Amino acid sequence: MSVETKITFDQDYIKEFSKGRGEPEWLLNLRLSSLDTVDQKELPKPDKTKITGWNFTDFTHEQGGKEIVTSISDLHDEVVALIGEETDNQNLLVFRDATVVYEKSGSELENQGVIFTDIATAARDHSDLLQKYFMNDVVKYDENRLTALHGALMNGGVFIYVPKNTELTVPLQTIVQLDKENTGLFNHVIVVAEDNSSVTYVENYVSFANVNNAVANIVAEVFVGQNARVSFGGVDNLGAGVTTYVVRRANVARDGRVDWALGQMNDGNTVSDNTTHLIGENSYADTKTVTIGRGQQKQNFTTQIFHHGKHSEGYILKHGVMREEATMIFNGITKIEHGATKSNGEQTERVLMLSEKARGDANPILLIDEDDVTAGHAASVGRIDPLQMFYLMSRGITKLEAERLIIHGFLAPVVNQLPVESVKERMREVIERKVK
Repeated sequence: MSVETKITFDQDYIKEFSKGRGEPEWLLNLRLSSLDTVDQKELPKPDKTKITGWNFTDFTHEQGGKEIVTSISDLHDEVVALIGEETDNQNLLVFRDATVVYEKSGSELENQGVIFTDIATAARDHSDLLQKYFMNDVVKYDENRLTALHGALMNGGVFIYVPKNTELTVPLQTIVQLDKENTGLFNHVIVVAEDNSSVTYVENYVSFANVNNAVANIVAEVFVGQNARVSFGGVDNLGAGVTTYVVRRANVARDGRVDWALGQMNDGNTVSDNTTHLIGENSYADTKTVTIGRGQQKQNFTTQIFHHGKHSEGYILKHGVMREEATMIFNGITKIEHGATKSNGEQTERVLMLSEKARGDANPILLIDEDDVTAGHAASVGRIDPLQMFYLMSRGITKLEAERLIIHGFLAPVVNQLPVESVKERMREVIERKVK
């Protein structure tokens, strides 16, 4: 059964929506071009996952009407837990649906010329700078039907700009709480680290109520300058009633580095594209992803690293746990382009299945167009090692507790990489709830 993918929003709606946000003309024109492109493009085609029956277009789009809070204590208890201990130098944006309800930034940012703001404010106050990076390089609006929808209907997000020679010591954090049924969240994140700069950014997508028939269409674009470093942590924890399409990509210049630590813990159907282009010589990418599938959800996670520069290094590590009747696909692609001599690409995908009806698939792919390189891959799909279970149970640990400990250890390589301690702790709690 297919779902009708024709959207009900027209040019007049887009014009009024953009006008109401006070957006510059270039952004309105991009929205209108995106809208014109929607019906000309097909849905993305993730390998081995059919998504034509998924809901990507049935939603309401208007946001707003959310109460602004002045204290962290006024936020949802689990949002407060994600924030952790409040400090003077905290850098934080909290959204309910696509509306900012709380914001705080330390004096360090302003003193160093750093921009950390919601994307609607960036469009008004930093228009020329935002235009330079928004959907014209790393992610283009005309790639497929869902990126075109995103370009037309973007209604939330964050813009981060770190000037040259600026090293931020305190992480930047956003929390997006989705709590409105039948809604469409089109969140866009841009992280720019100019030459010789560094930044740590952590984003959290959460829903706590029974949010049904919702769509999350999320795009993140990361620009890493020469000798710059971006550490990007993402934890997705949206409910079973949310269909998610998430694209996170980066371009990395000479001697630059991006580290991805992604906990993709949604309970609904999810398609994820995490792609890094190592453009410059000696550029580096380390991508770590964990997921747990349960119920009857279907998930597809594609991770790609393209080596363009000489001596570039790219590492992919993905661990997934499948329960009940869940289905999950891990696609890993390492592509070393012609001319990227002395490059190194390594990837590992491992899937642990806890049920007879669960289905997991790991597909590591190496595409090598250059001779003088090193590359390797490993993949496994199977059940918990009986020797591990025997070892733990021989020491008086119950079978259920032994299984729980093994799963936590299996996912720890990514969880331990999350750069904010409070987020790391909440991630462990999410894992605990999903494996019980």
